[in-house]
Amino acid sequence: MNDRLLTPSKQKEAFSEVYIRAVAAGTGYITASESMDLNGIDIQIRAGQPMRPSLDVQLKATSNLTIAKDGLFRYPLETKDYDRLRETIQTPRILVVLDLPDDEYKWLAVTPEKLVIRNCAYYLNLRGFEESFNKYRVTVKSPRENRFNVESLRDLMDQSRRGKLK
Repeated sequence: MNDRLLTPSKQKEAFSEVYIRAVAAGTGYITASESMDLNGIDIQIRAGQPMRPSLDVQLKATSNLTIAKDGLFRYPLETKDYDRLRETIQTPRILVVLDLPDDEYKWLAVTPEKLVIRNCAYYLNLRGFEESFNKYRVTVKSPRENRFNVESLRDLMDQSRRGKLK
């Protein structure tokens, strides 16, 4: 019986949101979603004092993230999203891409001891990237070291607090 309400694409989207919320909870930060996705922002992450820094995040998920021999992952991003993420604005924006296994039955594992979402997510700050003249998609590249986890989120918030997100 197939009683799904979500397409695989929508499932990936849901997993990316759960992943972000879990990492934010691990840092003690809060998350908020906009009621309408008008600016290409799917979720906001907020920290407390000092300065109450914030990050706006565009979420993506894929089961075919390619990591080349040079150690960079490549992700085809819609040009409109690329342009929004590279704008200079007050609240920093980042792209977070969740890398899921090819086999959807491996995306999630639940046991009495643990809840596991496979694999991990990577972030990229596109602020200041060059304009692209591609009509539909721009392939962005980011190092594997840009894993989105508790430590990197704390570092990103510290950078946001100082007004200098790298």
